Amino acid sequence: VWRGDFADDWKMIARIGVRAVLLIAVVATIGCDRVTKHVARAALAGEPGRSYLADTIRLEYVENAGGFLSLGASLPSSARTALFTLGTGVMLLTLVGAAVRFQWRGWLLIGTSLVLAGGASNWVDRVVRGSVVDFLNIGVGLLRTGIFNVADMAIMLGVAVLLLAQRRRSDDVRTTDDSSGRTA
Repeated sequence: VWRGDFADDWKMIARIGVRAVLLIAVVATIGCDRVTKHVARAALAGEPGRSYLADTIRLEYVENAGGFLSLGASLPSSARTALFTLGTGVMLLTLVGAAVRFQWRGWLLIGTSLVLAGGASNWVDRVVRGSVVDFLNIGVGLLRTGIFNVADMAIMLGVAVLLLAQRRRSDDVRTTDDSSGRTA
């Protein structure tokens, strides 16, 4: 029976498709991070660091008990657990709640998904091991990154996408306000 809401059906299918693609991307990101950490543990733990491409890429196994750039690694164990395990868990759940409640779409949802995937994978490390496996370092000469992992790359890419999406939204609001004669 024709109901006349064919366009609504396609919108629903498209929404389900986008969600499925994002779910696959999240699972793939977590899977890639888990596999690379396992390989790093098996191939690099207890071994000297390795250097590639004229020392542009270094592989070196580190168990990071702290956060970004090992910040907080020297905190007492209970404080690290509260901050990096409980705090991160709450933050990830809050991010999911905000995305659902405010029905984030497009670039906001893509950026959020990347942050969630990376954050969840590192969070699992913290719950299971009490630390995160890091093994990548990139740089030229004295200008180098900290040691990081695939989950960290997903988080940083997600944050960049979120910042660009927010800037785009701000520019769209400003353009709309300008065209209507109002000031932002």
